[in-house]
Amino acid sequence: MKSNSRLISLDVFRGMTVMLMIFVNNGAGEEIFSTLQHSKWNGMTPCDLVFPFFLFMMGMSTYLSLKKTGFAWSRQTGWKIARRALLLFLIGLAINWLDMACSGRPLDLAHLRIMGVMQRIGLCYAATALAAIVSTRLSGSLHPVAWAAGVLLAIYAAIVVMGGGYDYDASTNILSIVDHRLLGEAHLYHKSPVDPEGLVSTLSAIAHTMIGLWVASWALARKSGAATLSTLERFLLSGAALTFAGYLLTFALPLNKRIWSPSYVLMTCGFAALLQGLLIAIIDRPGVSSSGATAPPSAVTSGVASPVGTKSGWVTALCLIFGTNPLFLYVASEVLSIVFGSTGVKDAVYQGLHAVITNGYWASVGYATLFVLLHALMGYPLWKRHIYIKI
Repeated sequence: MKSNSRLISLDVFRGMTVMLMIFVNNGAGEEIFSTLQHSKWNGMTPCDLVFPFFLFMMGMSTYLSLKKTGFAWSRQTGWKIARRALLLFLIGLAINWLDMACSGRPLDLAHLRIMGVMQRIGLCYAATALAAIVSTRLSGSLHPVAWAAGVLLAIYAAIVVMGGGYDYDASTNILSIVDHRLLGEAHLYHKSPVDPEGLVSTLSAIAHTMIGLWVASWALARKSGAATLSTLERFLLSGAALTFAGYLLTFALPLNKRIWSPSYVLMTCGFAALLQGLLIAIIDRPGVSSSGATAPPSAVTSGVASPVGTKSGWVTALCLIFGTNPLFLYVASEVLSIVFGSTGVKDAVYQGLHAVITNGYWASVGYATLFVLLHALMGYPLWKRHIYIKI
């Protein structure tokens, strides 16, 4: 595929998101800017945009990957979906185990956290991919996926409203109660009343990924000669509509990342679509028309990279380093974060920075920046040699 037929902006968007995930997860010391921390409960900080952006893009990438086979079901396709979902889930479990092992409890499996970021990604990918195949097989289109996302959000909203989903109390919050009964208290995240990647809220996250798939199917599909909206305009229109719908819903259901509230889903999907449109305008605009465009699948689903010329600039190149090997660099960041934290490397580097940068907040930013640059150095030779680590 020629470079001018690709949406390089999607690779750039993915790289930006992974970079920010690594950056915000690796502040150091006790002084960290509030904008670089997740909201404690209701509300939303810039950090709370990172994970939902990734799920939205995964929905887009799933559409692009399955489109190559016409969304046809086969044993091979089913096996690929199951294998990828299972591997993502197991990688997440391995990261949780490593954290426990480095704290001196390698055999304490009775307290191994079951859910996590990678586990949620695996479940959302599998559910969205299967929904797309079933939808196309039964109706010949992906419209039922949009309806399914709406139904899931409506069901989840009812659960949250009737079950005290906004209660900052694990004993009365239905989301926490279900997780405690099905997974057990010892296997949960313990730094908030609910597990932020809990079982019930994963329903909302699946709807989130489905929205990403449906927006991609509408914006990136080839248009007929009578079509009046370009790919760029469709991303902007869908982004504006989702953002406005999410804003209206906040009056009844406040934004809340911890429970992945329906308003949070709609608003962050809207922001993601708007940003994708903005990146298209900046990066891909000359090659985008109302006839549609082809974008690269994500590294989670294919590992294909986008080329970049010298005119694209170092910022684009930096984003593409992370965007072409997102899974590898994210997992590497989690592993190194755990190892650096348990061996004292993190504290030593932070204290060294703090001796030079007396303001603790900026010293924390300095550490997170160095941590991101370390991963850029790891990813650069892979990107330069067109090596893409995938599952």
